[in-house]
Amino acid sequence: MTRSPYWVALIVSLMCAGLYVAGLANPAIDNLLAYRRSAIAEGEWWRLVSGNLLHTNHWHLLMNLAGLWVVLFLHHFHYHLKGLSALFLVLCLLEGIGLYLGYPQLLGYVGLSGMLHGLFAYGALQDITRKMRSGYLLLVGVMIKVGHEQLYGASSDVTAMIGARVATEAHLVGLICGLICALAMFIKLKLGDSKVTV
Repeated sequence: MTRSPYWVALIVSLMCAGLYVAGLANPAIDNLLAYRRSAIAEGEWWRLVSGNLLHTNHWHLLMNLAGLWVVLFLHHFHYHLKGLSALFLVLCLLEGIGLYLGYPQLLGYVGLSGMLHGLFAYGALQDITRKMRSGYLLLVGVMIKVGHEQLYGASSDVTAMIGARVATEAHLVGLICGLICALAMFIKLKLGDSKVTV
């Protein structure tokens, strides 16, 4: 029970909710933790990770947390507590680095959605390596979604709901990061550590 990946979802949910409430009471918290390109350039590297944990409003928070629980429900059997915790942190960090290096025009970003796209893609590839046909459908589905967003943008309804522009570039970066992490794990397994689990 203590190794259940759902503990990660619970801890992340509590952290995100706590930061959201704290940010309502004291906006300085958001100013300190949000992904801000100019601040990162000045050495505030923690923002690469912490920006993923902040949200624009309660709808944004609820949508992202619901997404986290759904993704883990789909792929919980691939994960253990420590491995998923490490994967979560790596995906958040890679998300921040990817946005910083790949999108210099993006000055600010908050939310879990980029990381969630990475976690979803990672899980889909884990399905595929375990010969689960559903993995192909999930992977193709998320690729089509992200591709559509790159061409046509996000839904105007979602934009209105979260009170901010949907950073579709974060979804693309997250997807790529998830694929990179899955490839790295696949290579590690092929090099002989067949007992590795995340």
